[in-house]
Amino acid sequence: MNTAFGSRNGVAYGLMGFPLAFAALPLYVILPNHYAREFGVPLATLGAVLLGARLFDAFIDPALGRLTDRLFARSTAAVLALGAAAALVLAIGFALLFFPLVSEPGALVIWVTAMLMLTYAGYSALSVAHQSWAALLGGNETQRSRIVAWREGLGLLGVVTASVLPVLLGLPVTTAVFCVALVLGWWGWQRSVRPAPQACSLEQAKPTSVWQPFRQASFRRLLAVFLLNGIASAIPATLVLFFIQDKLAAPASFEPLFLGSYFLCAALSIPLWLAVVKRIGLARSWLVGMVLAMSVFVWASQVVDGQMLAFALICALSGVALGADLALPSALLAGVIQTQSSRATGAYFGWWSFATKLNLALAAGLALPLLDLFGYAPGVRDAAALNALVVAYCVLPCVLKALAAAALYLWVIRPTSQASQASLESSP
Repeated sequence: MNTAFGSRNGVAYGLMGFPLAFAALPLYVILPNHYAREFGVPLATLGAVLLGARLFDAFIDPALGRLTDRLFARSTAAVLALGAAAALVLAIGFALLFFPLVSEPGALVIWVTAMLMLTYAGYSALSVAHQSWAALLGGNETQRSRIVAWREGLGLLGVVTASVLPVLLGLPVTTAVFCVALVLGWWGWQRSVRPAPQACSLEQAKPTSVWQPFRQASFRRLLAVFLLNGIASAIPATLVLFFIQDKLAAPASFEPLFLGSYFLCAALSIPLWLAVVKRIGLARSWLVGMVLAMSVFVWASQVVDGQMLAFALICALSGVALGADLALPSALLAGVIQTQSSRATGAYFGWWSFATKLNLALAAGLALPLLDLFGYAPGVRDAAALNALVVAYCVLPCVLKALAAAALYLWVIRPTSQASQASLESSP
């Protein structure tokens, strides 16, 4: 990596993180609530649509990763061209999702399914290429976490903006801002520091398999932890607006406060997590973040109607925990990739993106239909239905986080510590 990766290159590269994260909040948080309340789409139907579209998106990610590897082998200019095309597809799909050209219920379900697939395809191609670019820059743990922190920090600013704009200025302005941010993000990206030519040489004479990452035990273990932790985070992200509106009975004017404090604290916490990484390493820092998240969601399960300040504090603290989830796992993955001579970076990030989408698919495809089964629907004030919402929003994520934390310790931290100890004992 170029050791002069300072603030200028950080902003230039990380700027694309702003529109990517900006799109993520409306797609994963606002869209289900929007279609349920504005168009009356049943939760079970929404869950099936989101599950199907996200599974489609997840299954194309490894192929997109392979394509990215081939383009890196050609030139960084080819990767940037893919990024420009993907950004255009993403902008079109995003606009048509929130402003459908049909209104009949059956046609609306088909429309949202098709537009989700289009939007997710553009989003995935852009994300895989952008993340692979950072991994090819290399560096030690601190350097890798700094590169990811620029991307995720600017991404969190995008999320904060996306959490406020729909309420304050409406979806038309939100969509326009998103499109402008995509243009600026690509402009900055193509002016950022580029991977060295040898880093992009992916053994063209001997193409790597899309399945190659799974031959590496350290990748399999890290991916399993990422899956468990990701599902734990995706479930509350899918349900947060339902929890705010029905469990807290909060006015709509409070939604930007809750969402904004969550993502703003995540952004502000990233320098803190980088400092923690310097002291205890990436994996242990991520474990600390998981423990913090579990503590906060236990508290969230105890809030009652009208406790706005308490829930704002919960959002702020869980945002701090989110900072670890955003800045650290990708840096761990970059370290795993560096140990491989094949440098099949796109394949690794294709599967990583697959896992991210699978998390979101399972969160929507399981949580929404189960809530529907237990009698919850938007606006319902029945005690049993609200209890089901609390279990889904607070308790289930804690259980999954606990499993992820145990897996992180047993499969990543302990083997690394044992390997380091053995190396010390064998050294003269």
